[in-house]
Amino acid sequence: MTFGKGDRIGPYTVTFPHGQGRRAETYRVKDASGRTLFLKLIDCSRLSPWQVGDDGEITEIAVARQCDHRNLCRCVDSGRVVVGGGARAYVVTEYVSGETLARRVVRDGGLGVYEAKQAARHVLSALQHLHTLSRPVVHCGVTMDNVMLDLVGGWDDLRLTGLGGARYLDQAPAKPDLGAVNAFCLAPECFAGVWTVQSDIYAAGALLYQLIYEHLPWFVDVSRIDARERVDAILAERDKELDLPEIGKFELDDQLVACIAKALSCDAGERFQSAGAFIDALDGKVKVERQSTRRRVLSDAPSGKGGRPRPGKRSGPGFAAVAGMDELKSRLREEVIEPLRNPEEYRRYGVTIPNGMLLYGPPGCGKTFFAKHFAEEVGFNFVCVTPAALKSRYVNATQENIAAMFKQAEEQAPTIIFIDEINELVPDRRGDVHEMSRSAVNEMLAQMDRTGERGIFVIGATNYPEAIDPAMLRAGRLEKKYYVAARHALAGGPPPETEIRIS
Repeated sequence: MTFGKGDRIGPYTVTFPHGQGRRAETYRVKDASGRTLFLKLIDCSRLSPWQVGDDGEITEIAVARQCDHRNLCRCVDSGRVVVGGGARAYVVTEYVSGETLARRVVRDGGLGVYEAKQAARHVLSALQHLHTLSRPVVHCGVTMDNVMLDLVGGWDDLRLTGLGGARYLDQAPAKPDLGAVNAFCLAPECFAGVWTVQSDIYAAGALLYQLIYEHLPWFVDVSRIDARERVDAILAERDKELDLPEIGKFELDDQLVACIAKALSCDAGERFQSAGAFIDALDGKVKVERQSTRRRVLSDAPSGKGGRPRPGKRSGPGFAAVAGMDELKSRLREEVIEPLRNPEEYRRYGVTIPNGMLLYGPPGCGKTFFAKHFAEEVGFNFVCVTPAALKSRYVNATQENIAAMFKQAEEQAPTIIFIDEINELVPDRRGDVHEMSRSAVNEMLAQMDRTGERGIFVIGATNYPEAIDPAMLRAGRLEKKYYVAARHALAGGPPPETEIRIS
């Protein structure tokens, strides 16, 4: 620890050094009036680029200043000091006299179902506040160690802490530091550097699961596995159905089990779409049906054989379930849906049947939701995959998975293939990408040849269209490009642009 009892950090006097991490130290301090506070001293030289904003302000401190919620520690002050020739930043928050949820569980030997739901509800309430800020924030670190319980208060006074990994929703992708986080609490997309509101929903579901079942979901001992292969081992474990045993706990009913299963779906589109929706389900305001949690994957074995997601016929309300977006729906009916439904008629007039389209827009704007209802509107079979389901550590296996996906789609034609976060699968080859990624792009380009004639339509979704290989966006591939506006922008203002230009 840099400072000891009685030392001063700016205007604050250290009363107790709490702990030391890789990027920060924590202290209990007093201000000039004698009030006890909590101070976090951050080593600026150890921060990752994404942890510092364009204006030079540390993201954690900027977020802390906006925390005005009962279940988040309110910021009191912040500043900078020079220590040993280096810059340190500090943030001072209210002090919580208590213990972490992890310590409480160890001390009491676990929690009852009612207490577990109370803890989850208040964590979700804090997340809802972060997710609905003017510039939405994703916490990225919901664990029992980052939940503080006030010994003089009740569950209502619980605090969600640990904003060191928090990031703005519109920040560029960044893979997690697996040495600083609990990988079993991370949603599958996080391993690819993608962080969304649903990533926090997954972590809250993992917290609730751990409180109920007293172990982490899909836990596997990775201590003897090479660090480079641990993510593969964790994701491979999620190929299995989540263990949700009947343990006979009082108040553990079907609704709660269904809530946990939904929150821990490996498909982000199948999780609760907001923290508020998760809370409503826990309170029984909405009925939740039990769903599968199994990760939708193609083969990750060298042979390319294995369980593949089967296309399923989409039936439902279609665009009727999508509020607003009238201009976008009208354009899609005219430019895409009618040619797909009546290919022979359009061929007579020399109109090319589209092979695919790209939906792009900010995180959380509803691209996956829109794609599913597009499939209902068209009435095609539908298969939803993620780059994590297709990519493999084995040489040539990714290409085999892509080829197998298109072959199966053709067998089940007419089929819509929806690929979420497609920029992870087909990155711009002009950049610094691995040779295996280049091979995956080449395979996708080859498979996209005349897909419309084979009864296949490909939909890609991304937050970062500029990161996609330009060849994928040319005529005959993802030639149709549509911007999906953020939900808050749909209520008014000028209509968004509907085309992009990629150099």
